Amino acid sequence: MADPRGFLKVRERELPADRPVAVRLMDWREVHEYRANNPDDQQMLRRQAGRCMDCGVPFCHQGCPLGNLIPEWNDLVRRGRYREAAERLHATNNFPEFTGRICPAPCESACVLGINQDPVTIKSVEVSIIDEAFVRGYVQPVVPQRLTGQTVAVVGSGPAGLAAAQQLTRAGHTVVVLERDDEPGGLLRYGVPDFKLEKVHVERRLEQMRSEGTRFRCGVEVGKDLTWDELRSRYDAVVVATGATVARGLSVPGAELRGVHAAMEYLHQGNEAAAGREVPDQITATGKHVIVIGGGDTGSDCVGTALRQGAAYVTTLAIGKQPPAERPEHQPWPTTPTLFEVSSSHAEGGERTYLASTVALQGDPHGNVTGLVVATTEYLADGRRVPTAGTERIIPADLVLVAMGFTGPETTTLSEQTGVDLTGRGLVARGDDYATSVPGMFVAGDAGRGQSLVVWAIAEGRAAAASVDAYLQGTTELPSPVRASDTALRV
Repeated sequence: MADPRGFLKVRERELPADRPVAVRLMDWREVHEYRANNPDDQQMLRRQAGRCMDCGVPFCHQGCPLGNLIPEWNDLVRRGRYREAAERLHATNNFPEFTGRICPAPCESACVLGINQDPVTIKSVEVSIIDEAFVRGYVQPVVPQRLTGQTVAVVGSGPAGLAAAQQLTRAGHTVVVLERDDEPGGLLRYGVPDFKLEKVHVERRLEQMRSEGTRFRCGVEVGKDLTWDELRSRYDAVVVATGATVARGLSVPGAELRGVHAAMEYLHQGNEAAAGREVPDQITATGKHVIVIGGGDTGSDCVGTALRQGAAYVTTLAIGKQPPAERPEHQPWPTTPTLFEVSSSHAEGGERTYLASTVALQGDPHGNVTGLVVATTEYLADGRRVPTAGTERIIPADLVLVAMGFTGPETTTLSEQTGVDLTGRGLVARGDDYATSVPGMFVAGDAGRGQSLVVWAIAEGRAAAASVDAYLQGTTELPSPVRASDTALRV
């Protein structure tokens, strides 16, 4: 490592400054403000990278599903060698600009320095490497040296589909990505607001993929515009990377009222509008009392979007207890603890309420939502969470956004047209090699795993690509970072 005493000299954890709340609420630009090629920001990142201890057993590798070579690129950043750092970063991660912005960084929870200090700012260093690499022109297309003559269809253009497509294109296969939306990117484009991930990062990576030979066909819904069996007959292999898009619904009286919407419907329209498109009958929070049901990342994105649209007030409801501020004893290092975190959106305004069970929604005679009946959550001995009788109260609401997570992928046409096996949870069943029960068909990401993290989607896309390549060629040189059965914590 560059400085074996770096973690002793620099004990404070520093991050690039966020733009002031009053300023950032006026636009859709990213909250965090790292300035590529800025000497002050580079010096800060080099100090933070120098805190990495280059551990004999780097548990950050285990915390990251991609197995990112974190100590190596930390050392290179410490020395100011960004080209080499970008090469080491790309050795395991196709899209560090995505993970560096929207991944919750399980690598930092596993950082050995975190035992008695604040962990290394791994996520911040990661995104600075790739931002510097793009600005300096280090990121170029990787065109395959030969073509195999075999074809692959990747259905879905989220992080799993894009990772699989890029790996297979570089292996020499002719790859087509089919996307039902009008533009590729999936969740990255229409699920994550610009203030967390500006779409310039998606666009420049898509441009690289197009230059490498990957083809994109948008506005095509497989199963309707083109049957799954037709797709299988046209391509030598198919990768299902459609994500887990079936939202968990709210089963209480009044859920059918106007003004009650699934979070992703709201965010999709918000991203379209932020891109300058006309959105007929757009769901907007302007001047409204907004309630967000669900305290996760999707709920946080709804909060930030509603505040930028000029909501009168925003309340977030979480059914469970407020997590502790420090690592609890039953979640010891290097596991990923459940901690109370203040996202950039929550720091911008609104109220967060825990132990809040939604009992019912109230409406006016015209069918519009006017309020939400909430009660204090009670934990039963069997682990169930129920509303406590007699604690009900009413919160005024003009817009209710349900951000309670996702139950799994949309599989109706896939199952009917191919007969592919599904799991008891409704996921696409697969083996450790990501192969489904249908020959030549593979599945990667949330469609086979269930709702998960962007870093897992990229890792599974890379691994599935290796399996597809081996299926088509008999062998593969593509890396396979994870098996389909691997769990969220590989420690």
